[in-house]
Amino acid sequence: MPFVRITVHGPALTPEQIRHLQDATTDLMEQALGKVGALTSVLVEQPAAAGWTIGRRAVGVAAHVHATVTAGTNSADEKARFIQAEMEVLKAVLGPELQPATYVVVDEVPAQSWGYDGRTQDSRRQTAA
Repeated sequence: MPFVRITVHGPALTPEQIRHLQDATTDLMEQALGKVGALTSVLVEQPAAAGWTIGRRAVGVAAHVHATVTAGTNSADEKARFIQAEMEVLKAVLGPELQPATYVVVDEVPAQSWGYDGRTQDSRRQTAA
C-alpha cells in the first residue's frame, strides 16, 4: 500500500503528463519494489506559488518524489532500481531542463505506524499469519 507524492515545479503539466507520471510510477512500484498496483496511491501536485531553489538559485523545472513503503519490505538494490527508473520517468515527462538535483526518496515507515482502511500494516500481517 505505498503512497507516492510527486511534486513538480515548472510549466503546468497536461492531464496526459500527469497520467503518465501516475501510471509509470505505479508500474515501477510493482516491478522494482514488488508492490500491489491496485493499492498504490500516486499524487501528482504542482504548488500554485512555488519558490524552488537549488543551491540558492531559482530553478525553472524541478521535481521531488517521496515514496512511502512499509519498513523492511525492500532491499537496497530494489530501492536503487526504483530511484534510477523513477528519475528516467521524470526526465521523459519534464524534459532536459529538469534539475539533476532532483531527489527521489523511498521512506520506510514501521508497519505499526501506518495502514489503510483503518488497519495498520502490522495488523494485516498478523491476520495473514
